[in-house]
Amino acid sequence: MIVYVSVKAEFTSSLDENLQRRAVAAVQEGITTEWEIRGIPTSALIATDVKMTVITYGKPDPRLADYVGEDEEEVASGTRTHSLRTADIDGTDYRVVAVYAGDGRALVVAQSMASMDAALDRLGVVLWAVGIFGVLVAGLLGAVIASGGLRPVRRLTTAVEHVARTGELRPIAVHGNDDLGRLTVAYNQMMVALDASRQRERQLVADAGHELRTPLTSLKTNIELLGQAEARGGMPRQARLELISDVGAQVDELATLVGDLVELARDQGAPDPEPIDLSEVVATAVERVQRRAPGIAFEVDTEPWIVVGESRTLERAVTNLLDNAAKWSPPLGEVRVRLHGGTLTVEDAGPGISDEDLPHVFERFYRSRDARRLPGSGLGLAIVAQAAHRHGGQVSAGRASSGGALMTLRIPGEPGPPDTSGLSAGPQ
Repeated sequence: MIVYVSVKAEFTSSLDENLQRRAVAAVQEGITTEWEIRGIPTSALIATDVKMTVITYGKPDPRLADYVGEDEEEVASGTRTHSLRTADIDGTDYRVVAVYAGDGRALVVAQSMASMDAALDRLGVVLWAVGIFGVLVAGLLGAVIASGGLRPVRRLTTAVEHVARTGELRPIAVHGNDDLGRLTVAYNQMMVALDASRQRERQLVADAGHELRTPLTSLKTNIELLGQAEARGGMPRQARLELISDVGAQVDELATLVGDLVELARDQGAPDPEPIDLSEVVATAVERVQRRAPGIAFEVDTEPWIVVGESRTLERAVTNLLDNAAKWSPPLGEVRVRLHGGTLTVEDAGPGISDEDLPHVFERFYRSRDARRLPGSGLGLAIVAQAAHRHGGQVSAGRASSGGALMTLRIPGEPGPPDTSGLSAGPQ
């Protein structure tokens, strides 16, 4: 529509300009009477569809009424220098131009607009055809592009529906590196993370069930023995006390195992991280373990190290390291604790860790052959590894120069204010 209107306006403007130029040229050549016009050859009018006449103001001519009107009369009177309008002559539109010729006269030139209208009609047909074709092509291309662009979205939708329906965490193929491609990559990463979390959850439940079965079975057996003994009239006092003591130990072991499981199941980070002096955490843990292992000497050398995290989680991790060292140290043995530059080392005087067990000491429920005869859940060092990971650190195991085990815990942080008070603890 805009093209059609613009072309029509351009055609009309060009026609008006040509007519006015010819009329002005005729006046300048002295063509100011009807007889002079009749003497002009048809070829001089440039086009055969051009009509030309001279009107005199106040002397109307009935023969000219079809294309002479008030506008031309005003030009002849000298009120206007020229006029332009469209008139209907014998059913055909003409463009009429009047130019003042002096002495109350005006030269009127009219040219048919039939050829221009025919050209505009052809242009309108072409524009409509091109427009309809363009709309069809644009619609087809839009459908193709939309189908191709929405295909990854449909794949994601299908994948999400599949997960919701079956629970199967299956990644999908990635096509391209645009926003949808990156969304697909993020979806796949989420599926991998969810699958890993599910696998850990299943493994934890399976391992927990296996580990809980033993103390529960033993506890049930001892309680049944007590019940049977009471039904038969009782058992000797010493045997009864030993059995009750065994039940109490099994309950303590079960409580420890449940506590370790709850701690290990906490995969989220610290709810309210705060600055913590790791040396103070070590001091508190040493005091706690010292009370449980009074026969072990703890040689402690620490310096302030400020970390951002959860004090309870870090204290539990350090306590587990110290408990492990105390458990493997011989009576009246010594455990060396060092904290320098954010690296905590715990060295015991025990037999050390075998090459076979060294890669597995931080795995959940892993216990070496020698450890199976000692109390413990097999989760203490796994909790240490989880605490280190939660605080952006790392933990490793090795052999000390003395032959015992060497546990190393590194937590990122920064040095704190100097503190030369130190801490040293020995057998109570």
